[in-house]
Amino acid sequence: MFSAKPFDAALYSTLSLAMAFSGPWFTAEQLQMANKVCLWAFGLDWLVDYVATSPSEVDEIARRCLATAAGAPPTVDDDLTRLLADIRDELAASPAFAVLGPVWRDELQRMLQAMLKEWRWKSAKTAPTFDEYLGNADNLGFSFAFAAHWLHTTGPDIPADLGQVREASWAVQRVIRLLNDLGTYERDVSWGDLNALLLGTSRAEVERRIAELAARSRELIAPLRPAHPELAGYLERQMDFSAGFYQVADYWGTL
Repeated sequence: MFSAKPFDAALYSTLSLAMAFSGPWFTAEQLQMANKVCLWAFGLDWLVDYVATSPSEVDEIARRCLATAAGAPPTVDDDLTRLLADIRDELAASPAFAVLGPVWRDELQRMLQAMLKEWRWKSAKTAPTFDEYLGNADNLGFSFAFAAHWLHTTGPDIPADLGQVREASWAVQRVIRLLNDLGTYERDVSWGDLNALLLGTSRAEVERRIAELAARSRELIAPLRPAHPELAGYLERQMDFSAGFYQVADYWGTL
């Protein structure tokens, strides 16, 4: 699944550095799941955005992934569902899985639905509005990866404020979606991807929205600190890492 040229050494090292920067208080074992799920999501993104040639192919990818996440055996000779099954089984061993497992599966479904929506926009050459595009930020996959990390690092005492944690995650995801667009504009143009700057929105306007969304994200993160200091810090540092990283680099290699 990772044999395509854009999966170069820089992608792997940068992913692991992003996780390490975002949670320096976590052990390597605790960060392992975030690394694995992020890498899997990059493989999914590649298959959906650049390999699939029809909406039925994307629907089939989504069907296989959702079935696997729900407990079905992986498809024979399918690296995507084989790796997802490994992730699922490892997460299922967590004492938090009974409560956070459904959250993880819901985030997977949200991501897949958002990827399909973006695929259809691009296929039909129908540009969404800026707000429609931002509202589809689940296609980035940040909240899906965060849900896996949350599940993997949480003990048997499950927080009661699941909705607050998820809302903060979605807010950070929107910030990173736009930071990514500012940093990858040239690549998105050459690869034929959607980008906020291709929707009639100026760079200055995108930067203004990022500032507003980042401020809102910090407001949502702040109440989580007393009960969930590590998760709150991880969310904020993911956002701050992206703010610096996308000014100088990108995850993907060249086509």
